[in-house]
Amino acid sequence: MTALGMEHDMTCLTKLNEEQRVAFMKALARLANADGFLDPEEKKFIEQVALIYGVPAQRVEEVLQIDNDEEIVDAVKIIDNRRAALELIKEMCVLAHADSELSDSETLLIGKVGLAMGVELEKIEQISQWVIDRVIWLEQAKLIFEEV
Repeated sequence: MTALGMEHDMTCLTKLNEEQRVAFMKALARLANADGFLDPEEKKFIEQVALIYGVPAQRVEEVLQIDNDEEIVDAVKIIDNRRAALELIKEMCVLAHADSELSDSETLLIGKVGLAMGVELEKIEQISQWVIDRVIWLEQAKLIFEEV
């Protein structure tokens, strides 16, 4: 598992209302659950990130209760801040690449979420490629600096 770390760009998220922040987190939670199983480590991660992003603790359980992709696609339509939409796509790409395996279901969900927020496929691909380049760069750093 590659330790990419989330960027936590709170600047654009401070402009979102609570419902938009909940939708943002639901998209991340659904992606983490793309394999049909949300393990305890993933659940803890989502809970921590939700609190960092200002999602009230009482709404975190709602974030974790995701039944299908269409629910997420509908939820993110309320994110009308372009910068926040791009940030969500970036964070979804980072999360999807965290296990070094990008599945078809993850790719499809990221595309659907992006399109629902008005992000063009070209831009989604550009963000995804940036994340992949970052993964490669971080792995090269481990070799160069002889990190185990």
